[in-house]
Amino acid sequence: MKSAALLHTLEQQLATLCQQAAPLAQHTTVSARFDRHLFRTRSTKMQAYLDEAADNLAALRHAVATGRLQQVAWLAEHLTAQMAALTRESAVWPLRQWDNASPAVARWQRRRLQHQEFERRLLAMKQEREQRLSQVTTLAEQQRLHKEVEAYAGRLARCRRALENIENVLARLTR
Repeated sequence: MKSAALLHTLEQQLATLCQQAAPLAQHTTVSARFDRHLFRTRSTKMQAYLDEAADNLAALRHAVATGRLQQVAWLAEHLTAQMAALTRESAVWPLRQWDNASPAVARWQRRRLQHQEFERRLLAMKQEREQRLSQVTTLAEQQRLHKEVEAYAGRLARCRRALENIENVLARLTR
């Protein structure tokens, strides 16, 4: 019974963490954010870290089902440490300026981080308007919010195109 409650709690926390980190999931950094003992992945994308945590949760479920108590204890502790690290990273992401890199690349990385932050904020504003749109009852308010959602979608598309261009420039500079 304790294991079921633990699994349920970890599943809920991971789901919440995935929601919080969703705007950052595809953003890359110059170097890895976490210790190699905490995460095995070599990717610098937040999504890879979230995927690894989800894989560890699946392994934990399997270990509980097969009754391997030592593995359950280690996986639960390891998964908790991973989720704590991901929570801290998603909380401080906006504060990071850029990773250490050559001065020629630093300007483009700064631009990329700025645009990633713009993308995150635009996505949050669009989702907030969509949520309000689903709750509004008057036609005039629905039309106004629908126009705002379309405007944010256009801004988000332009921001993502700019991010793609910046990524291409960075890829050329770091070859």
